[in-house]
Amino acid sequence: MKKIILALFLTMGTLAIQAQEIKWMSLDDALAKQKKNAKPIFMDVYTDWCGPCKMLDQNTFQDKTISDYVTANYYAVKFNAEGNSSITYKGVTYTNPGYDPNRKGRNSAHDFTKFLKVAGYPSMYIIDKRGDVQEPIVGYRTPEELLPILK
Repeated sequence: MKKIILALFLTMGTLAIQAQEIKWMSLDDALAKQKKNAKPIFMDVYTDWCGPCKMLDQNTFQDKTISDYVTANYYAVKFNAEGNSSITYKGVTYTNPGYDPNRKGRNSAHDFTKFLKVAGYPSMYIIDKRGDVQEPIVGYRTPEELLPILK
C-alpha cells in the first residue's frame, strides 16, 4: 500500500511539473511593468460563455511549450470582454457601463473590447514594447499553431 501511495505522489509531482501555468495579470499591471521593463504583452480576450475560449485555456495555455514561452517573453493578460473592470490605456479609462452582475450568459461588451474592435472570441492581442496594439489573432489555436505566431 505504501508503494502505491508513493507512486501516486510521484506521478502527481511529475504532472505538476509538466502542467505549467501562465501567470496572468491585469492589463493595468502589465502596462505598469512594461514601463519599467519593456517587454510585449500577450492578451487573451475571452468571455465566460465562449466554448473555444475554454478550449484555449485547457489545451493551448496549459501546454508547457506555450506557457514557458509566454512567461519568458511576454507579460500575460487575461481580459474578460464582458467584465466590469476599469482599464486605463494611453490615458483613456475604459469601463463597462452596461455591465449587469445579475445577468446569466452574455453581458454587455466592455468599452475596451469595443476599442479593440473584437470580431470574435477568443481573440488574442500582442501589445508591443511601446504599448501599441498589434493585429488580433482571432479564434482557437492549438499550441503548434500559436507558437510560431508568438515568435
